[in-house]
Amino acid sequence: MMNYKPGIQSQLEMESLGKGSIHEFEDESLFPPKTDAQKTSSIEAVGECSFSGGSQACGDEVWRNIFYRSIKTVVFSTKLNLLMPFGPLAIFVSKLTGHNGWVFVLSLLGITPLAERLGYATEQLAFYTGATVGGLLNATFGNATELIISIYALKRGMLRVVQQSLLGSILSNMLLVLGCAFFSGGLVFQEKEQVFNKATAVVNSGLLLMAVMGLLFPAVLHYTHTEVHFGKSELALSRFSSCVMLLAYAAYLFFQLKSQHNQYVPLNEEEIQNEENADDDEAPEISKWESIIWLSIMTAWISIVSEYLVNAIEGASIAWNMPISFISVILLPIVGNAAEHASAIMFAMKDKLDISLGVAIGSSTQISMFGIPFCVVVGWIMGRPMDLNFQLFETATLFITVLVVAFLLQDGTSNYFKGLMLILCYLIVAASFFVHVDPSPAAEETQTKT
Repeated sequence: MMNYKPGIQSQLEMESLGKGSIHEFEDESLFPPKTDAQKTSSIEAVGECSFSGGSQACGDEVWRNIFYRSIKTVVFSTKLNLLMPFGPLAIFVSKLTGHNGWVFVLSLLGITPLAERLGYATEQLAFYTGATVGGLLNATFGNATELIISIYALKRGMLRVVQQSLLGSILSNMLLVLGCAFFSGGLVFQEKEQVFNKATAVVNSGLLLMAVMGLLFPAVLHYTHTEVHFGKSELALSRFSSCVMLLAYAAYLFFQLKSQHNQYVPLNEEEIQNEENADDDEAPEISKWESIIWLSIMTAWISIVSEYLVNAIEGASIAWNMPISFISVILLPIVGNAAEHASAIMFAMKDKLDISLGVAIGSSTQISMFGIPFCVVVGWIMGRPMDLNFQLFETATLFITVLVVAFLLQDGTSNYFKGLMLILCYLIVAASFFVHVDPSPAAEETQTKT
């Protein structure tokens, strides 16, 4: 999933670590910016075409090389893409057998590399757009996979799946992803204390608490039976709060991209120098139009597989004897967070906790302040009564999680014990949702009346 990120350069650096094998193809690059050798070879190729008189044949050859290299760079550059065939396999199994349990598992596996490649295409496009537009691209496509799944669930009227999957993505990033990053970094650097920018943590913690406020009031209004218009005030409050949260998130993006360029700079001056040198060597691996094309392809393919994934959720719950709440809160977020999980750990092990923190907490901020209110507005447009009443159990879980993480981040340091605490907290959350079942609408209505 990719995430508001800790500044556009940090995000680009994060993605580059996940593409280790791509660099072996750089010598063959046909895309700008070209090296002097590449420019020379291009001129020679044009010259050969001119002297041979085979302009059409030469042009076909150039486009063929571009096509093959683009596929080689995007599709065959990471081992995670070995999971891509599971997407078509899920569709094949659905058509042949209709076994929702296997369709769900195969779809889950098939979407995972697509989500990572979607983030890769976004980062490549950001090279050509600049920091401001690149930041907006990250805000839009950072958690596109979760949003696509949520929109399909909204179309089917599965409002609780939408709420719980978005909640699960927040919990996964804050507890599991950040916990594993702290734990791994703490084990590698046991002899020193890892530090990060406290200002970043404070801003994000404040936004997360604002999101909790937005979710808490509709739930309290519902369960205290204090609505002015029963069944309507809660929905109206949710829609108003969602618009306010989207406005706050837009202001936050402006604050991040325009007013606070240095907020995410690492604390160590030597590290700053190293990162500046690394940035000088960074260059896009595919062209602008290739990035746009791949972004469109990945988004379309994720949409197709997501439809089969959402359609199989209820059947998978029955087939695997597993609560839908556990599937939505724990299993679905694996799709969007797999790449973020690996990136956060790698950065922590390189003592770049500012970036790890941005990956984990930044994604949670983006989902809570943009993803959830966005789905409320989309549901409003669709005529679906999507609201911010996530029920008491889910709202309490999020509130306690934000408090725990905020307390652990307040001193600006991390170690493996803090990471272990966050991981164990996530295990408790996972076990809680494994034994949690949503009350039926009839039972909830009876409880409300009493």
